[in-house]
Amino acid sequence: MARSTFDGPILSGDNRFGPFRNVGYADLVQSVGLNIANTTANTANYGGASAGVFVKSNGIPNAQATVYTPSSTSSTLVASTVPADSATVYRGAVMYIPTGSKIVDIFVDIGVVTTFTSGSLTSVQVNVSNDYVAAGTCTYAQTAVLTSPAVGRQSFNTFTATQLANQQATSTDIVGVNGNQNLSQIVFTVASINGTNVAITGGTYYFTLRYVQPDGNIGTTTTYPFGNFD
Repeated sequence: MARSTFDGPILSGDNRFGPFRNVGYADLVQSVGLNIANTTANTANYGGASAGVFVKSNGIPNAQATVYTPSSTSSTLVASTVPADSATVYRGAVMYIPTGSKIVDIFVDIGVVTTFTSGSLTSVQVNVSNDYVAAGTCTYAQTAVLTSPAVGRQSFNTFTATQLANQQATSTDIVGVNGNQNLSQIVFTVASINGTNVAITGGTYYFTLRYVQPDGNIGTTTTYPFGNFD
C-alpha cells in the first residue's frame, strides 16, 4: 500500500499528446460523518457542539473546525459566526479542496433524523456553500426544506445556472501563505428546526464530495496547447 500527498493533479491515459489525447483526471473524494449525539472532539463521527462548532475530517477522527469568511485576496483569516443552538440548531462540516477544482458530485445521506429532548422536528435543510449558510442561496447546492425527512440519500433542489457554473471551478476562499496553495472551502450546513428552543439529542448525517483537480498548465477553454505540459 502507498500513501502520497503532493500539489499537482493526477492524470492518467496512454495518449499524452495530439488530437487523440485521452488523458483524464483522477476522481478525488472527501467524506465526513456526523453523529450529533457524539460530543467528544477528535473521535469518529464527532458531531460538533452548540455555540457554532462545526467539524472537519478527511479520513481522520473529526476535529473542531473554524468556518472562515471567504476571501480571494486577503491572507488574514476572519471567522464566520455560526449561531449557538436555539429554536434552530446548526451542525456542519468543512472540507478544503484545491482552488479551481471541478465538483463532480455531492452526496448528503441521513442515517438518523435529528431528534430533540421534546417535541418533534419541524424541518431540516442541508446547504452546501463556501461559507456557513443558514438559509437562502448557496454557492454549490442545497436540499429542499424537508418537513418530513427520511433516512437515506437526499436529493437537491434543481441546480441553478450560477451553482452549475460555480461547480465547474471552485472559488478561492482561503489565500495560502508561506508557500501553501490557495484553497476552496466547502461548508455543509445542516439546519434543524424545532421551533421551541429545546435541546438537540441526536441525528446522523454523512457528506461526500467528489471532485477533480484540473491541470492549469494545459490551456484554457479557448486555447489548448498540445505540448509536453504533463
